[in-house]
Amino acid sequence: MDMHLLEKISETEWKVSPKGKMRVPGIIFADERLIQEMDDKVYEQMTNVATLPGIVKASYVMPDGHWGYGFPIGGVAAFDPEEGGIISGGGVGFDISCGVRCLLSSLTKADLEEVKVSLAHELSRSIPAGVGRGGRIGMTFRDLDHMLLKGAKWAVQQGYGFEEDLERIEEGGCMEGANPENVSDKAKKRQKPEMGTLGSGNHYLEIQEVEQIYHPGIAKIMGISVGQIVISIHCGSRGLGHQIGTEYLREMVQKAEAYKIKLPDRELACAPIHSPLGQRYLGAMRAGINCALANRQMITHLLRGTWSTFFPGSPLKLLYDVSHNTCKVEEYGGRKLYIHRKGATRAFGPGHPALPPPLQEAGQPVFIGGSMGTNSYILAGMEGADERSFNSSCHGAGRALSRHQAYRQWQGKELVQQLEARGILIRSPSFRGVAEEAPLAYKDVNAVVNVSQKAGLARKVARLSPLICIKG
Repeated sequence: MDMHLLEKISETEWKVSPKGKMRVPGIIFADERLIQEMDDKVYEQMTNVATLPGIVKASYVMPDGHWGYGFPIGGVAAFDPEEGGIISGGGVGFDISCGVRCLLSSLTKADLEEVKVSLAHELSRSIPAGVGRGGRIGMTFRDLDHMLLKGAKWAVQQGYGFEEDLERIEEGGCMEGANPENVSDKAKKRQKPEMGTLGSGNHYLEIQEVEQIYHPGIAKIMGISVGQIVISIHCGSRGLGHQIGTEYLREMVQKAEAYKIKLPDRELACAPIHSPLGQRYLGAMRAGINCALANRQMITHLLRGTWSTFFPGSPLKLLYDVSHNTCKVEEYGGRKLYIHRKGATRAFGPGHPALPPPLQEAGQPVFIGGSMGTNSYILAGMEGADERSFNSSCHGAGRALSRHQAYRQWQGKELVQQLEARGILIRSPSFRGVAEEAPLAYKDVNAVVNVSQKAGLARKVARLSPLICIKG
């Protein structure tokens, strides 16, 4: 991106003042290097979002920002329904409620050494991954409707986990306001065989070692220590979320003129929050959130089953589960705003009433996944981020190359061998998928996380290194 397009506010904050049809400024949280690595489309999409009706304060881009559908990945925008605010399918994304959950063990790397290869094999067998790959969990359409209404709460009621898990899941495991009737039969048919599966792309289940602690006090509250083994699960609402996004975006484009919304880009298709279409999408989108929460809960159940056969005396405890493709109603300055986070993580600071009591002092855990073979991070929400970014932080490293570019540049089989030589086992049904997710296809996650902390979005708590990665 051309630096001359931006006004420097600080080392980690850059501004585009309103011009043309922009209603609010554009704000990018990044340092010069990350700005230069962002493609020009990020600037275009950020300023386009700033033209949408009812937008509040600014159109934001997180440090991992890159080109997306309509909204940039890493885009955050708040809309006031009382000022004609809109709901945008592109501002949520197709993989509704894609997110990360982290589980804690009492083991160390040494405890895994003798069983590492067989553990990787069994995890790849018990947790399906890959494009269109179905799972082993049978569900009826009646089950699906109950799941879409109650999310992880339904999953726990069916025996997939424990009641105490729910306290450590965003929204208590269930997004209120979901309406399964607003989800098409086609979306439900796509999802029916896919519960308890990872999918493809950048989704994964990764066994990691806590390599470094940056904030001992918060780490202690979270139950994290150096050398500890943790497991991260990154996935979303699978085919159901994609179908919801596809169908409602099509309808939003068709009705934009009727709602007198002038779109700078068809991909920014949206509807007024209070409109019938806006309300139907919200009901469907919230059902998609519940699908993702239930899916991660079911995967956790499958993981625990395999884990217990190797380590019967070491249960896995859920630290937290948070999504990064959502629209949530949150209160700021006495106003209830609809906060779109597209490839951005909610990051409530210490004392926020939505946090479970054991985490109130620490702030909300924020999980930043690296790319295959690189570090990941656990962060915590910071005081003052409500004013800076509507309590939002980055969600990952951010792509530097498209999947097609990565596939042309790297060979999946060679990458697997190279990573294995470093002690990192990759298990995937697709060498192409591995090539598309090559470590160098992403930005430097260390730089992204450092900027997030310097910008006051979320503070570093722990750095994780990968040991086993199950990918689609």
